[in-house]
Amino acid sequence: AIIAEIKKASPSKGVIRANFDPAAIAASYYEGGATCLSVLTDEHFFQGDDDCLIQARNAMPLPILRKDFVVDQYQIFEARVIGADCVLLIAAALDPRTMRELYETAISIELDVLIEVHDASELTSAIALEPKLIGINNRDLESFATNLDTTLELLDRVPKTIQVVTESGIRTPADVTRLRRAGVNAFLVGEAFMRAEEPGKQIQTLFS
Repeated sequence: AIIAEIKKASPSKGVIRANFDPAAIAASYYEGGATCLSVLTDEHFFQGDDDCLIQARNAMPLPILRKDFVVDQYQIFEARVIGADCVLLIAAALDPRTMRELYETAISIELDVLIEVHDASELTSAIALEPKLIGINNRDLESFATNLDTTLELLDRVPKTIQVVTESGIRTPADVTRLRRAGVNAFLVGEAFMRAEEPGKQIQTLFS
């Protein structure tokens, strides 16, 4: 599974794509064979907004993950209204009780949930919810450094009933091969696609 991300900027890299047209990027990803899209709607760090997701939703039929810093139930209902199929919950940003409340709210309105973790303790909290999806973020949110070993070290701790998505730092076909050999089969990729002239064609380059 390839989750292709739409984002204009990031805290670590600044503006990644100056010529930013969410609808065109979404259509390109769809044609390029993406399984799902991730759309940044955070304005402060990623220069995104809800309209980016709405444009992507209107441009193609694939499921969409709303990627944002979700901290309250309102944002989950909002995600549903603007056309998202899935929301992101970041374990590092939520205490276990809040994370459970938000998770259960999302499930109750038929949204999927991707719970993002970066270390073993966050993974333990995530597994306790028995989710379908856990994202392992290879980026350290404090230093912004990426290391694919983060996924490789945590992978065996995840029950086989849960789909693991590896996130961040996937830049080359060699990175993909290394992760696939370890048993990873779902990838969330943003920057490597966003820097390409035609993001959808870059899917084939990276995952050929």
